[in-house]
Order: sequence, then C-alpha cells, then structure tokens
Amino acid sequence: MSGSQRAFERDSMLDALRAAGTPEGQPFDVLVIGGGITGVGVALDAAARGLRTALVERDDFASGTSSKSSKMVHGGLRYLQNGDVRLVYEALRERRRLMRNAPHLVEVLPFMIPILTKDGVVSKKIAKALGSAMWMYDLTGGWRIGRLHKRLSGDEAARHFPTTHLDKLSAGYLYYDAGADDARLTLTVARTAAARGAVLVNRCGVVAITTDATGAATGATVDAGGERIHVPARCIVNAAGVWADEVRALDEGTDPHSIRPAKGVHVTIPWEKVRNDIAVIIPVRSDRRSLFIVPWGEQPDGTFRHAYVGTTDTDSDEPLDDPQCTGDDIDYVLTALDEALTETVTRDDITGVWAGMRPLVKSASTDGADAKTTDLSRRHQVAVSDSGVVRVNGGKLTTYRAMAEDTVDVVVRRLGSPRRARRSATRRLALFGATRHAAADTGTGAAHLLRRFGRQADEIRALVAFDPTLGEPLVPGQPYIGAEAVYAARHEMATTLDDVLVRRTRAHLFDRNAALAAAPAVAALLAAELGWDSTETERQLDRYRDMCRAEESAARRSFAPDTAGAVDDHLTNATD
Repeated sequence: MSGSQRAFERDSMLDALRAAGTPEGQPFDVLVIGGGITGVGVALDAAARGLRTALVERDDFASGTSSKSSKMVHGGLRYLQNGDVRLVYEALRERRRLMRNAPHLVEVLPFMIPILTKDGVVSKKIAKALGSAMWMYDLTGGWRIGRLHKRLSGDEAARHFPTTHLDKLSAGYLYYDAGADDARLTLTVARTAAARGAVLVNRCGVVAITTDATGAATGATVDAGGERIHVPARCIVNAAGVWADEVRALDEGTDPHSIRPAKGVHVTIPWEKVRNDIAVIIPVRSDRRSLFIVPWGEQPDGTFRHAYVGTTDTDSDEPLDDPQCTGDDIDYVLTALDEALTETVTRDDITGVWAGMRPLVKSASTDGADAKTTDLSRRHQVAVSDSGVVRVNGGKLTTYRAMAEDTVDVVVRRLGSPRRARRSATRRLALFGATRHAAADTGTGAAHLLRRFGRQADEIRALVAFDPTLGEPLVPGQPYIGAEAVYAARHEMATTLDDVLVRRTRAHLFDRNAALAAAPAVAALLAAELGWDSTETERQLDRYRDMCRAEESAARRSFAPDTAGAVDDHLTNATD
C-alpha cells in the first residue's frame, strides 16, 4: 500500500507484483520500466506523492549507465562554455539539493585546471577567458555550496599536481563541484522509494506492454526468472535509458532509433603515478577535449589508493548490454596522460576499466555524419506515446531528481490525481541513511562505512560484532569488508557475485585482478546467504571470470602478444 514502508527484499517485492495482477488486486498508479538513476528517481517522486508505484529492472539496479559514469555531481563547466546556461543552472541547483539530501553520499570535490606557459592547450593566452568562465560558473550556481573559484600560483598548482611538467606550469584555476558513487546513489534512491511504499524488483524484464480495446496501455507482462507476471498499471513510464527504444518498440511496434548512444570509458591506475590530491583536468591535443584525473579511495593518512581517468565521448555501435573499453580507448587515455605527466603510465599499470553508454537524444541538427556526440544536448525530454506511455530520455546523473519531477508531473496530469499529488515532495526529501554526523571512533573503517551507508553503518558494525571474521577485508588492499557483502545479500537485493564486486562495492573497478583473486571467498559468503549449492556457486564464479576475460579481450588488440599471454596466465592462476 502506498505510503507504507516496504522491506527491500526481492521475494516480498515479487509477491506485491503478483498480488496486483490477481482479480482481487489493485492496479498500480505508475509502473516504471528501468532501474537506473532516472527510473528509481521517478519511482521515488511518484511514491512520495502518494501514488501506488512499481518499478521493474531487467538486470540489476544501476547495471547500465548509472554505475559507469564519471561519478560526478556537477554543473558541467564545458556546457557553460557551449552556451547552455539553463542546463548548468539546473544542474548546480540540483547539486546543492543532493548535497543537502544525501550528505553521506555526496561530497565536495575540488578541481584544478592547470595553466601551461608553453606548448599547452590551456595557455596564458586563454587564461583570461577561462577566468571569466569561472566567474560565470560561480554566478550560475557554483556559489550555492559556499565555495568560489580562485586562481592559484604556479607553486600552489604544483603542490596539487606534482607529477605534471612543472617547467611549463605557471598557474592554475581551482573550482568546486561534487562527487558520488553513482551505483550507491542509485541504490539509495531505490531504497528511499521502497521506504515510501514503492515496489521495486531487479532481474525482472518487460516482455510485453498490454493495452485495452482502445489501444491505451494498461500494464505490462514481465519475466521474473522464467515466471511471467502480469502487472496492471494506470500509467507506464519508460525510463530505460539507452534501452528506451527497445521499450518503445514493445509499445509502438517499431524501433524509432531515437537514441544515439555515446560511449564513455574510464581507466583506474595506482595513485602513486599521479599523486594529485584533488581532481585535475588535463587536455587531449588530438581532439581538444579534456579528461579528468580523480583521486579515488582516500586513506587515513590523506593519500589515495587509486586514481581514475576519463571520460571519452564517442559514437559506438557496440552492443548496449556489454560496452567495453577497447585498445583504442586505452591508447587515447594513455596518450593524454603521457602528454600531461612526467611519470610514465603503461597498460601494465592499469588496474581497472569501465565503459558506459550515455543515452543522448538525436535531433535533426546534430545527427549528421559530421556531428559529434559532444554536440548533443544533455537536457532531458519527456513525451507521451499514442498509447499513453510516458517516456523520459536524456539528462545526466546530477539532474535525475528534476527529470523525475518533470516526468511525474506529466503522469499526474494524465491520471487526474488529487491536488496533494500535483507537487513533487523530493526537493527536500532526505535519502535513505542520510546523516551529517562525523564518524564515531568505533574502529577501523568507520568513516568508510559512514560515507557509504550513513545511519545504516551501525547495521554493518553489528554484523561484525556478531561475527568478527566479517570485519576482514572483502578484497585485500581495499576498504570493503565481508559484512558489506552479507548486508548486500540481505538488505540490498544483491543476487549475483558481480552485483557485489561491481556495484554494491566497487572492488572490480578499483582492481580487477585483486577482485578476481578474492572472488571464491566472496562467492562463499554469498552462497551461505543466498542458498547457493556448489553448482550455482561455480556458475557464479564462471560468469564473473567470463566478464573479466571479456574486458581483457576487448583491450587485447592494443596489447603486445607477450603481454596478452601474461594476462591469460594471470587469469588462469587467479581462478584456479
């Protein structure tokens, strides 16, 4: 029932879906298709307005684009430079709301743009124009978090980025945005929606959209692991991201080809190779774009475990379900690093990679053969099909809440809902676990748990108190502990090994080989929680190993033959 908190458990959620389709059941007001950040945002907004809400996701929450972003909550300085002031204003406003509503997940992230005196893309010649852009960014909304940009001296810039070419570094600009674990944010929004009464189910794909005699959509048929369930709904929302056209094909009969996927890749390297204590923007000479170098995995002494570098922005015809970081992508990133650093970074230094597809919306003016994906707007669009299916396309991680509000506004108008449902309730709605309290001195990793779980960190610590072995590292050299895997299985709807290693934690993105070596132990923990027998446990391990091999295979075209052989040897040794 709407407004009643639901346990975030897949079996009970499935029961609620089944019950709605029985003769005695009550249709949902809203059925959302897609469990990325946009979909869970729509589910939360609808549930918070008192609408009976359900969401189904074919794979896992955030398994697509929403776990493979640059992990930034930002306005987008380059969008301002492109003249899209409205988008930047909205994003900076939403950034502030997210920092208020989820202070445990979203943190201020300082950025520096180095200014180079010779042979530099960002030179003194354009530094003045860049300074003007910084002021405009502050005025557009950067001030909302109480931080304004400032110009750094050469010595100050060097302290933040000691591995760059110091002989060319004359100054820098420091400005502020924010960062968040995208998959953790998506899951937290989903849990907040459940706390407001929404029914959310992962691994439950839509196979048909049902209609009445007039052609109006009345619900959907979903496949929940071989079981077909009819889910009646007064309104359907297509929030499937890059897969939105597949849902439209179920609704409209043909694929409209309205989405132009743009691939973005990132690579993870050891932090010692860059030693930047804040995020740094470096230029790419070949196409005059920029990449971020973001320190990742802060340690108690103020150093970091890793840094990640990205993102690219290119057309791609790769399968949407499995985009890969290819050898060409790696070469692109390494070339940019080689130009920016005095240290040498090679393929052997790369510990993790990820690739995601942005769901950009085609337009007549930006769909020519010469048009670049960087030219496509990041604004979102909301439209309604002839059958009444509401779809939301485009947008970006930072603006998910505003996208959801606009979408549910359309839903409410179509449903003729009561006045109380006409205004979004999410602008000041704290997300699940939100807390501003500093970590208490309760042992190693307290700050880590608080940043990931907020108030629920006590539940993780309780698991460790009951079984101290769960306080051991999940993957050696990483901050995650065994209790986090157990909690993911019990309370976060994790059902597979890669759910835990890739999304509930980011162990795979930090260091794939370390996660691969630890996979059997992690699988044993999950087997005890999820009731896997030895056959299922081995199937889960094989699936994860195959995923690791696929990542290696995608990059092999750029590997020397002897290196490729070494990769195979490591995979074999790590998984025996």
